[in-house]
Amino acid sequence: MASDGKKIIVVFGATGAQGGSVIKSILGDSKAAAQFQIRAVTRDPSKPSAKALADQGCELVTADLNNEKDVARVFKGAYGAFAVTNFWETGDPDVEIKQGKNVADAAKETGLQHLVWSSLIDVTKLSKGVLKEVSHFDSKAAVEEYIRTLGINASFFRPGYYMSNLLRGGIVPTADGTFSVPLPIPTSAPIPLFDTDADSGKFVKAIFLAGDKAFGKTYDAAVAYMTTAEIAAEWSAVTGKKAQAVVADPKAWKAQLVSYGLSEVAAEELYQNMRLMDEFGYYGGAPLEESQKILDEKLTTLKEFIGKQDQWKNL
Repeated sequence: MASDGKKIIVVFGATGAQGGSVIKSILGDSKAAAQFQIRAVTRDPSKPSAKALADQGCELVTADLNNEKDVARVFKGAYGAFAVTNFWETGDPDVEIKQGKNVADAAKETGLQHLVWSSLIDVTKLSKGVLKEVSHFDSKAAVEEYIRTLGINASFFRPGYYMSNLLRGGIVPTADGTFSVPLPIPTSAPIPLFDTDADSGKFVKAIFLAGDKAFGKTYDAAVAYMTTAEIAAEWSAVTGKKAQAVVADPKAWKAQLVSYGLSEVAAEELYQNMRLMDEFGYYGGAPLEESQKILDEKLTTLKEFIGKQDQWKNL
């Protein structure tokens, strides 16, 4: 507990999309800010984004997720923690699983009262082995399964498809001056859209405020399911430019990813991630409304997200 009596929340990835959003939501909510003090875990406390957190009253710490004792050190005296790992830093599921287990073991060792784990669905299990290369989902799910065996107070936050993906090759100009939304799945496949930067914190803040009512529960975090056809229509309505959803050729789509610097293994993983949404459902077909009941703030719509992007203004 902090010296002022507030409960300390440890936030990993404090300057990243999810962690940064969690901090912003807690500090920006009078009820949450009155209860919680942020202990922000960052790799480099000297960088401007970290210093900005310190200026807002956050305690800055460093911690190595590969070292369970180091994680336990930053949990000392804390009430809760939001833990997120970066699979793409190594691309190795074993590393991510080890990091997640270190968090879980440290939480149990230090008596942490509420762990919120940034999780995803087990695609291999859901698809019965049809899609077995979506490692960045499966590794997080493996950690969730492990956490559930420890008997600790935990909740599970599962972010949807990042709307920010649309900014990086998600909507592209065509030769005739119009635009396309090219993904290697049918234009009718449901995609659970989520403004990660703006809305991760809305869920996680609400989970911490809910306390024991959220223990053991999973929250599927997305504003709505939309198809690429609906995405194209919404983008056109906001920007005034014509856009059309197209079904990208899988080989060409993966080759494009490789040209961006991804490995062929990573490209296949992301392709199977796309197939997940069409063939089995990103959340296994689960509706979003139940998870959204915990919220006390509105989520960002696709229309709102499009409208605030400078790169889509004055096209």
